Amino acid sequence: MTVRLYDSRTQLLRELEPREPGKVGMYVCGPTVQSSPHIGHLRSALAYDLWRRWLSARGYAVTFVRNVTDIDDKILSAAPGTDGEPWWALAYRVELEFTAGYSTIGILPPTYEPRATASVPQMQELIERLIERGHAYVADDGSGDVYFDVKTWPAYGELTNQELDDMADSPDAETRGKRDPRDFALWKGAKPAEPESASWASPWGAGRPGWHIECSAMSKRYLGAAFDIHGGGLDLRFPHHENELAQSAANGDAFANYWVHNGLVNVEGQKMSKSLGNSVFASELLALARPVVVRYYLASAHYRSTMDYSHGALIEAEAAFARIEGFLDRANRTLEGTHFANVGAPIIPEAFGVAMDDDLGVPQALAVLHDSVRAGNTALDAASDDPGQLETAARLREEVLAMTEVLGVNPHSAQWAAKTDGAASAALETLVQRLIDDRARARDGKDFAAADRIRDELTAAGIVLEDASGSTHWSIA
Repeated sequence: MTVRLYDSRTQLLRELEPREPGKVGMYVCGPTVQSSPHIGHLRSALAYDLWRRWLSARGYAVTFVRNVTDIDDKILSAAPGTDGEPWWALAYRVELEFTAGYSTIGILPPTYEPRATASVPQMQELIERLIERGHAYVADDGSGDVYFDVKTWPAYGELTNQELDDMADSPDAETRGKRDPRDFALWKGAKPAEPESASWASPWGAGRPGWHIECSAMSKRYLGAAFDIHGGGLDLRFPHHENELAQSAANGDAFANYWVHNGLVNVEGQKMSKSLGNSVFASELLALARPVVVRYYLASAHYRSTMDYSHGALIEAEAAFARIEGFLDRANRTLEGTHFANVGAPIIPEAFGVAMDDDLGVPQALAVLHDSVRAGNTALDAASDDPGQLETAARLREEVLAMTEVLGVNPHSAQWAAKTDGAASAALETLVQRLIDDRARARDGKDFAAADRIRDELTAAGIVLEDASGSTHWSIA
């Protein structure tokens, strides 16, 4: 049972060999909290939640760190808004939106979730060492800016397989204080137009950290100078992750052993962007379907693939998830009162494990899951003539429960039970049950035409009836 993952740095599928046996340290670049989360943010966070869950299922003790960038050019540009909201208040408000979105689709809380503003001293220490080592310099224009000198690091570009001469200028700061336009900012001197609260004292004058230095400092603080996996969106490979690697390695740190990047999300075949006005925000997505269905949908494509969201995409996900949900409900009803009623130890099928071990092959793993659902329904169908099929159905139920638990989509988990609209469900239950009772009275009175009409009306509304043992169960098709 060897887990393999695609390493963006080597561009190879590599076997996971943790630095410390039985333990995995994982750092994921979290959100820059300047505006509300969109579908891409949810998809990225879910990709690493799945990695974390699978590594835990394989017996690893996972330390999972996901940062919050709460000081950045974008945040300062977004605040103050029309209501005069300070930058730090905006950052915290948006951070809560991200946390709520993550929680709603069942993403586990990180082991540690540091904010950039809480690690400024560690960033300054790293910058000072880079200056001492000759890999960084203070701008001579009196701005207080500090830059990483890319020409002093021959390996610069190794993560994205680029040559320095082919790289564009770094856009993260004005070029006036740079020795080379490709140098990137480690520290940004305070500017008159920026609020005083957005600067910290430093050996180079008041200012704030550059974006890239934040993750190098926080990953080292919480995972050490060397750790196993660094993750993030594909759009972060350059320049963010390239710069992280360069400044950490130039500081003498081994940094990450594996680099993992998730694919992006398109909308109706187009790249999602503010300029196109086609962003799908998390709140909009979650208003279209149950949170567990949104999770199922976002997990269904391979994490490294580009996902294309289109109108109606959640309908297919709802139907697929309903098949899983329907089998588990049916199995529980049928097995109730038998000696197969109690669920045994969850068993993950070998084929599911093989798929997940192969660079988190969720699409292939879902195929195994649905094969088990189909086989389980077949066993339940045959159980009336062959009671021995109940054992098969019980085993398959346990497998389905184990697989859905790993993927975080177990319909019977407390996470999703808490997300049910209780009032709507109660109202639907009352109405459908009244029609079922009317149908039962019609059948008792030999009025089969009326009974069939009621069944047809329910079927037309998407309600499936299942008659068994003198009772009738209903479910949504």
